Amino acid sequence: MSENVVQLHKGTSPSAVTTLTVVPDPAPTAPVPLWVRSGRAIRTVVTHETTRTTARAVARHTLYVAGGARIAAKRTWDGRTASRYERMFRAAEAAGNHEVAAEWEERGQHFREARHRRRMDLLHSPLDAAKGAAVTAGMGIGSLVALGIVMAIATKDVTQVVTPLMATIEFINLLITIVQVVWGPALAIGPFLALLALWAVGSKQQAAPAWALPANVRDSEGEPITPSIVVKALRDLGVPALRNAIKEMGDAGASMLGPIRIAGCGVEVDVTLPSGVSTIEVQNRRRKLAENLTRHEHEVFITIPQAARTVRLWVADSGALDEPIGPSPLVTDETMTADYAKGRAPWGQDLRGDAAALSLYQRHLLITGLSNQGKTVALRSLALWLALDKSVQFLLGDLKGVGDWAMFDGIATTLIQGPTDEHVIQVTEMVEGAVSEMNRRLMAPPGTVFPALIVLVDEAQVAFMCPVKDEEGRFYGGAKANSRYFMAVRKIHNQGRAVNVLMWQGTQDPTDQNLPKLVREGAHTRASLALGTESQARMALGDKAVDGGAAPNLLRPGLDQGTLVVASSGIDIPKGQSSITVRTHYVDDDAAEAIIDRAKALRDGVTTLTVIERGEDRDPLADIANVVGDAPRVRTKDVLTRLATLNQKAYGGWSFLDLKRALDDAGAEPYKSDGVMVVSRDRLTRALANREADGSASADR
Repeated sequence: MSENVVQLHKGTSPSAVTTLTVVPDPAPTAPVPLWVRSGRAIRTVVTHETTRTTARAVARHTLYVAGGARIAAKRTWDGRTASRYERMFRAAEAAGNHEVAAEWEERGQHFREARHRRRMDLLHSPLDAAKGAAVTAGMGIGSLVALGIVMAIATKDVTQVVTPLMATIEFINLLITIVQVVWGPALAIGPFLALLALWAVGSKQQAAPAWALPANVRDSEGEPITPSIVVKALRDLGVPALRNAIKEMGDAGASMLGPIRIAGCGVEVDVTLPSGVSTIEVQNRRRKLAENLTRHEHEVFITIPQAARTVRLWVADSGALDEPIGPSPLVTDETMTADYAKGRAPWGQDLRGDAAALSLYQRHLLITGLSNQGKTVALRSLALWLALDKSVQFLLGDLKGVGDWAMFDGIATTLIQGPTDEHVIQVTEMVEGAVSEMNRRLMAPPGTVFPALIVLVDEAQVAFMCPVKDEEGRFYGGAKANSRYFMAVRKIHNQGRAVNVLMWQGTQDPTDQNLPKLVREGAHTRASLALGTESQARMALGDKAVDGGAAPNLLRPGLDQGTLVVASSGIDIPKGQSSITVRTHYVDDDAAEAIIDRAKALRDGVTTLTVIERGEDRDPLADIANVVGDAPRVRTKDVLTRLATLNQKAYGGWSFLDLKRALDDAGAEPYKSDGVMVVSRDRLTRALANREADGSASADR
């Protein structure tokens, strides 16, 4: 440590001197050895990107020559031997196509016979060539001498006889001189020209390892799907039996592939797997197959067609599935109407770009998926279309309660909105009212046609998980024989279809607790948005659909919003498949309001109940007036349905005779209009007014 000395001048107080901190001198750093510095410099140079790019370029162009030589040798060998015919014969035989195999065997035999004849001809060709050369030379010399004689006669100069012959000799001598001059450089340049030709062949075929290829080739996103790319992707899938079978095939696996067809925003190809390879082995390697095809996992779909030992690959154009589809026809066509029995709801597009339309006729519906994936919009789109059929009635329970279904006020007979236990109780009683209506319809004479009654519950998992009991100790939620909501849904699933009482449910994140097995299996149309696991996919769509390739658990949450995997007989599914993927149209709230306004214009007017009343003391006449609302007249069977929905205990068991007795007593008798019995709003108003007047008069007395 070096000493730090502070000298005080005369007259300077020691306290006036600033304290100095003594800092030790830094320890001397040992010099870095030369060999260490050299090693670091070498490592920097070796690992530099420019060095690596240069090394790859040198290796690539060198390997192009080797690959070109291999390709040229193979082409030469194929051209001079019967190996091409042998390959095609073995490929056809492996594929089980014995007729084609026999044809290639016959072609190979013809090739061998022709080759044998050519080789036998070579034994006699030297003598024949010598004879031919002698004859040609003799005739040529004779012709030249004859030409010289003619020239000598014409010029009267006998020396002209040999002029043509000497000119020919001099020309031949010139050719020999040219060959002598060119021969040396040709021998020197020839090998380089041969290498250049081999390099050109290898470069064109990209005959180099992937690590040596240029970056734009290694990372070629979205390159066109060709047979060679598909076969190579399957070969590198990691299935030993498949890899070995492709190597043994004479055509390198080309016979496995069907035609590559353009299908919407991608291509489709059927792959017949060789013996010993299961379709499940390919399905379980979807991500690796997609990467081998230079695609993302969500851009490759694997399904099982009808043919045995076959997988159907649909490969999207790179980035095509991230592009939005067009608006719904419900929005663009303001003249559109619906037909419950014969029509199909425009729901979206399948992966081929074709319109995906769903028939709703006598089909219970279940849509599930993770939260915030577009379930409510997808379900609402179907209800919006069906609302354009004025004969269809709705009972609607929204157990989320944020206004997604508020526009159905004036369309739905009942609209319950809210997530509380009280709302679950009201929705349960609404569904039980639909059961009563179903039972009433089942008692009608055979052949009676009833309008569709759609019982729609969104966020139904809230109902199944409700812990509240009624006064008799029965749970509103749950999945037991005394669970009220569960049993009401089961009853509609069992018998409602026959009389057009249909159950539609939307749930999220399905489990056995919030979506019981009997309920999910009772739906005819099952659709799923993105899910978390394969077990949830099986709950949503069933084992058959998942075993056939349906994989909503592979959809990307947040990115594939509105994309559904659908299993239903109501939608066109390619032959042999058990499900189809649909990208649904997005209909926002404003567009939904406009569609509902069109639906209201088609109807006479519906009074929507937003609260289902409970209690023992009822006023039947007031309740009838309440459910009739502002409509001039309402059919008696519709009045019975609305009364049962209003109060299941009071009116669930009412028949037409009960309704007629209550109206007759009040002086508001039902009557026939257009052949059906109806209840008049005016008669109800007069009856209520008369009753009030009578009550006032009695009070005055």
